[in-house]
Amino acid sequence: VLSPLRRMLKIMLRYATNPLAEKPRKGVKRSLQSSHRKMSQSTHSSSLNGDFDDGNDQLGKYETEQLINAITKITNLLRKCWGVAGADIISSNLARTKCGNTVVFNPTVQGKLVYALFSFVGINDFDQHLRALNRDIMLLINDVARVVHDEVYRWGLADSGQCNKNLGPAFLMVFKIGSFEEVQMKMGTAENLLFTNDKKRKRPKGSKYPSRNKNSATKDRDLTSGILQLSSVPGITAFADRAVIGMLKAFASAHRDRDLLNWKTDFRLGAGIGAFSVGMIFGMDAGWAVEGAVGSEYKIDATYLSPHVNMASRMMSASNQYKVTILLSQAVDALMSDEARKKLRHCDTVTVKGSSIKQKIFTYDARHHGVNFFLFERSNDQADLDSHNYSPQIWVSDQDLVAMRQHITSDFEAAFNAGRNLYLAGKWPAALAQLRVANNLIIRTVMEEGYIQYDSSELEYKLAAGLEDDEELNRWKLEHGDGVCQCLISYMEKCGGVAPDDWDGYRPLTSK
Repeated sequence: VLSPLRRMLKIMLRYATNPLAEKPRKGVKRSLQSSHRKMSQSTHSSSLNGDFDDGNDQLGKYETEQLINAITKITNLLRKCWGVAGADIISSNLARTKCGNTVVFNPTVQGKLVYALFSFVGINDFDQHLRALNRDIMLLINDVARVVHDEVYRWGLADSGQCNKNLGPAFLMVFKIGSFEEVQMKMGTAENLLFTNDKKRKRPKGSKYPSRNKNSATKDRDLTSGILQLSSVPGITAFADRAVIGMLKAFASAHRDRDLLNWKTDFRLGAGIGAFSVGMIFGMDAGWAVEGAVGSEYKIDATYLSPHVNMASRMMSASNQYKVTILLSQAVDALMSDEARKKLRHCDTVTVKGSSIKQKIFTYDARHHGVNFFLFERSNDQADLDSHNYSPQIWVSDQDLVAMRQHITSDFEAAFNAGRNLYLAGKWPAALAQLRVANNLIIRTVMEEGYIQYDSSELEYKLAAGLEDDEELNRWKLEHGDGVCQCLISYMEKCGGVAPDDWDGYRPLTSK
């Protein structure tokens, strides 16, 4: 009689301590995969009953066994519905007592200030896919979600990567660095290791770093003003690198996943000729957020509220404007390793809608045309091992990362950087000429290296002859040229090809 009761108490205690903990499974050997990724895979491949009953659909012969199974299922459903943002809500409510008695469940508790990298992942042309597939759109979304979630859980350092929201055409992914107190503690520990007590760096007068004994209101002000420099957090470069790699690996996996490749043959999407491929875009930002529950007693959503979440959404939307796969804010670039930053391209300097702060935006040039990602496919165990053995050298050694960027040459980089610098300096006539040169270099590269297929050598002649007014050539260049060059050229041409008198080296992005 007492043994099942003890088991129930242990289950409640485990989930009260860590709601994201996976149910222990007897006789199952653990691999290098994280518990969250295993949880995601099992959700995709099995029903709710099979997922939590260790292969047995029976509820149990005794009432206590049924209670244990019910508690386990409910907590697992809460974990999957609310994710990492709702972990504290579950934990605090399971542990809440008053005068020794458990109090009523109250999810609308005070939020918590946290630091994180935020990423929005979008499916291009979603409205068209919805009209074409109708009810089957759910199947496509879930195929994409499985790929994205797998890579985010795999590459998030210490299981920090989580999916916070599935919005249909987009997903909000969160790589949680830690709460405000946890980040401060890490920085304090690193400072103590660097400086002995008698030579410890003194806090200058007027220092913007808050001391730990300040009240919560002061902490809130310091956090939301963006004062704390995340670049000084120990281990942040590896953390940020892995978050970005998770997004790029999701892009690569989407173009070799068998379930997603099967959609090529769906007549509703590709007219039966295999022309369809899932287009994905990514946007990332880093900073603070309020983590907590939003809603009422009728409906609760565990979420993150922050301008940095909005900024990640703006970056994703702007990816279409610049015709790139991923856009990173200046905050993300500042956190990454030197090896990673060498591979990023400074696209433009902008302000986004709702913000007056100008910032550089960056991309990692990623294309799938001409890349056979299936040749680089790894088993789950091998991919987990790659993640476990991360080092900054991965940016020059990983086959996926190198292949998706194979169209970028040093000549193109030099030409583009020169054109972008002229554009930012207000020398637009020279910038236009230089960016056209850079765009043509990309086109020649993809043609000469065979990254794309074309039917006639006539296009090569037109390109070499510089026939700028040829309609077929311009349409072809628009499809296979460099999106950033084309975006900057289009903007300058719309402004008459001459920088405005009040030009200050940046422009507003008006689209959300």
